[in-house]
Amino acid sequence: MTARTVFGLLRLSAAALCLVALIHRLAWGLASYTIASQNFFAYLTNQSNIMFVVLLAVGGVIALQRDRDPRWLTVALAMVLTWTITAGLVFALLVWQAGIRGIRIDVPWSDQVLHFWLPACTVIAWALAPGHRSVPWRVIPATLVYPVVWGVFTMVRGPLIGWYPYYFLDPRQVSGPAEFLASSGIALATFAVVATALVLISRMPVPKRLRLEEPAPPPPEELPREHALVGSTGRR
Repeated sequence: MTARTVFGLLRLSAAALCLVALIHRLAWGLASYTIASQNFFAYLTNQSNIMFVVLLAVGGVIALQRDRDPRWLTVALAMVLTWTITAGLVFALLVWQAGIRGIRIDVPWSDQVLHFWLPACTVIAWALAPGHRSVPWRVIPATLVYPVVWGVFTMVRGPLIGWYPYYFLDPRQVSGPAEFLASSGIALATFAVVATALVLISRMPVPKRLRLEEPAPPPPEELPREHALVGSTGRR
């Protein structure tokens, strides 16, 4: 079994784990009355992880069939990983702040998988995967488009239903426009920093034992014996 095949199977396994974690998180939220079903898909974390499942499944199949990932897959994985990792950092910050303020936040195993373990392991596997490609620098500004569109949609939807996925987007829970703009700016800067880190990781050299070596050129065909004799006679 080649290293490329192993990584393909790992991608498919990660896609299955991510899907199971999403289903568990939805069921857990409904059972604990901590989220309404119509709001589950409004979280940036859940949206990006749904895209993550699709990309990992497609990437796994491609890894089993081809020696190298297509450029679009590498770019798409970099963008989705940027969103999932940043969402995990924000989630960790929210849990930390809640602990300081004495507010209890239950974190089921599915949240831990979606926010921390799966993105971290995927980054490591993606950086070491044989056949991966480097990510162009233009991906960094491109990763900001989705969070901005999601934020605008959230700010339009929030007043209509009286609910926001994150407290710093809720005008009722921030001190004013200055805090809202500062929090939004920090979030966008975090997206940009994570995207920059992923671009740099993608440009790291792959370990030699995982690198796809170019096939050696075939040895030159031997000349017929009579040609060799003629050539050697002509040089005398």
